[in-house]
Amino acid sequence: MSISPKIPQPRRRLLAWTAAGAASLAVGTLAGCSDSSHASNGAAPEPSDSFSPDAPINPSAAAGLPSPTATGTVAARTKPVFKVHDILPDAPSDAIALTIDDGPSPLYTPQLLALLRKYDIQATFNVIGSQAHVHKDVIRQIAADGHMVANHTMTHPQPLSKRTKAQIEAEIANAQSVIVDAGAPTPTLFRSPGGDWSTEIFAATAKYGMIPIDWDVDPRDWSRPGVAQITQKLMAARPGDILLCHDGGGDRTQTLESLKTVLPALKAKGFTFVRL
Repeated sequence: MSISPKIPQPRRRLLAWTAAGAASLAVGTLAGCSDSSHASNGAAPEPSDSFSPDAPINPSAAAGLPSPTATGTVAARTKPVFKVHDILPDAPSDAIALTIDDGPSPLYTPQLLALLRKYDIQATFNVIGSQAHVHKDVIRQIAADGHMVANHTMTHPQPLSKRTKAQIEAEIANAQSVIVDAGAPTPTLFRSPGGDWSTEIFAATAKYGMIPIDWDVDPRDWSRPGVAQITQKLMAARPGDILLCHDGGGDRTQTLESLKTVLPALKAKGFTFVRL
């Protein structure tokens, strides 16, 4: 689905959408929002619901967004972070991290935020730039609630590693710009769609001052395997694990229903939820 809303000309200067960046957004046509197993195990991504943001940005009309600044303050890595304590060495020994991908969704994200408030849990939201641009109010609420807002590319192209170097950087840089424009702090974390990594992705991530993050526990909630299966997978979490769930990319009712059980149950087991 392609919807190209007209974006009003604001006071800020035009984001420098390069030809390569525009090609990236066109070629990365909102691929299925599947999350593969970690790249290190060689598993291929599996199909899932077709990912269709409510109103993806038309790059030719995307005016008024601030140009991203390459900070260069983070050393490029050769692999992503899989464990809480690799990012937060001083976190409690029983710390786990809940990460939420593919939003924000105007339907599911507010429900998830209410659930997190109920159990006093902070999480990390890996958001897609096109969604952040359309749902700025939800981004502001995520940030206001104290959660981490991280970069999950502009359009969620899969596989990201098959794009050109310029296209990869455009996906990352443009998402960084719209997330900040939506009202969140500048992201310091980046998750590649499907856990897909390459030397070029690591370099672009570092160029914009971000740490690449992956996950340990994947309930494959994007495939809607049933509330019981999602719950079983998440309840197997161990200290230091990074948990993966989704609030966008499709029907996330099962995810929400599972988390209603999982969040208080994991807290009862003695885990401390931390934002990355």
